[in-house]
Amino acid sequence: MNDLLAQLRAGLPAEALITDPDVTSSYAHDMAGFCDAGSPAVVVLPRTVEQVQHVMRTATALRVPVVPQGARTGLSGAANASDGCIVLSLVKMDRILEISPVDRIAVVEPGVINAVLSRAVNEHGLCYPPDPSSWEMCTIGGNIGTASGGLCCVKYGVTAEYVLGLEVVLADGRLLTTGRRTAKGVAGYDLTRLFVGSEGSLGIVVKAVLALKPKPPRQLVLAAEFPSAAAACDAVCAIMERGHTPSLLELMDRTTVRAVNAMAGMGLPDSAEALLLCAFDTPDPASDLAAVGELCTAAGATEVVPADDKAESELLLQARRMSLTALETVKSATMIDDVCVPRSKLGAMLEGTAAIAERFGLTIGVCAHAGDGNTHPVVCFDHMDPDESRRARESFDEIMALGLELGGTITGEHGVGVLKKEWLARELGETGVELQRGIKTVFDPLGLLNPGKLF
Repeated sequence: MNDLLAQLRAGLPAEALITDPDVTSSYAHDMAGFCDAGSPAVVVLPRTVEQVQHVMRTATALRVPVVPQGARTGLSGAANASDGCIVLSLVKMDRILEISPVDRIAVVEPGVINAVLSRAVNEHGLCYPPDPSSWEMCTIGGNIGTASGGLCCVKYGVTAEYVLGLEVVLADGRLLTTGRRTAKGVAGYDLTRLFVGSEGSLGIVVKAVLALKPKPPRQLVLAAEFPSAAAACDAVCAIMERGHTPSLLELMDRTTVRAVNAMAGMGLPDSAEALLLCAFDTPDPASDLAAVGELCTAAGATEVVPADDKAESELLLQARRMSLTALETVKSATMIDDVCVPRSKLGAMLEGTAAIAERFGLTIGVCAHAGDGNTHPVVCFDHMDPDESRRARESFDEIMALGLELGGTITGEHGVGVLKKEWLARELGETGVELQRGIKTVFDPLGLLNPGKLF
């Protein structure tokens, strides 16, 4: 420990090091439950690339594991500390280095908050589309690490589609530049995509070149109330089959709607078994919403209400964004799943989840990026009740098994971390895991970067 601190201090300012156990313990875990976390030896908050390189050279010399972190808003335990590790928090590297309206790129450090970047590029008539529900808190580096999604993915895609290039500090302290600033580029293997979603297990992202889009018109939102989740999913399939391109297509089940109303008094229809939100940011959103409204009615919607203006639209989006937080108030603890299935299987996924909830005697609320088939079943339980906690964990696993049976994946945007690493092996298969471990060894031969995550 003394050697570690002495070598770190040789290349870092005093304020970049935290050793007080009462403080370092607050950096031990992200927002996921049921995930073990260790006690870090030290927390480092660098401000420069050179300082990150010094940390990694020291870690390599002393064989000390390093756990990179952003804002710790993750839901898989990917940022959880291991005993005796260096927690490398990138939140102080929070500069927007460049915004180019001509090249339509932004160059940022990893600690930039998603919403801060979005507002900054908006001032140039541009937008950065990926918008996780935690966008007011989460960092771009964390978004890259877990390949985050968001509400607008149905039209605009996920984080991976906007990362053009990276600067990455490798395990031994070398600096690697990947990708490009150009609109096109296919030189060599696509190492940039390899780092996106790698959860800090291959290197430390210290700079990112991000693609931007022209700022779209303000979107208008439609809310459709359904007598069943199956009917709402039928509407989703009809909307996509007819070729519509909504900027948002979100679903909240009855449990979620009631939780949001109870927490914030949003006035959503408590009688709805499912509430579907559909938005368009096209030049004529009212016309698009009218067409979608007809499809919802044909699928069995009992009420279809287009928002009258932008303020009402924003209120509906706010209700959706607070879904996970609202479900956390139902019981003392939650486990948030992140299973993505083909859109055509969305109804089966929701029906199967409801059956699992009934079988285990649990409350499981579901909110979903319905246009992507990305569901977030939230298992609500009393963490002080051992039997209920056991049932919660078992139901969580059954939901993931159901997703795989339906041709889906165990995570659409939250990542694997600690929570799902056993399930990653089931999804990838023996050969897939062997190859991924081989890639890990190339970049991190000593296994120092975020050990115990993924596999």
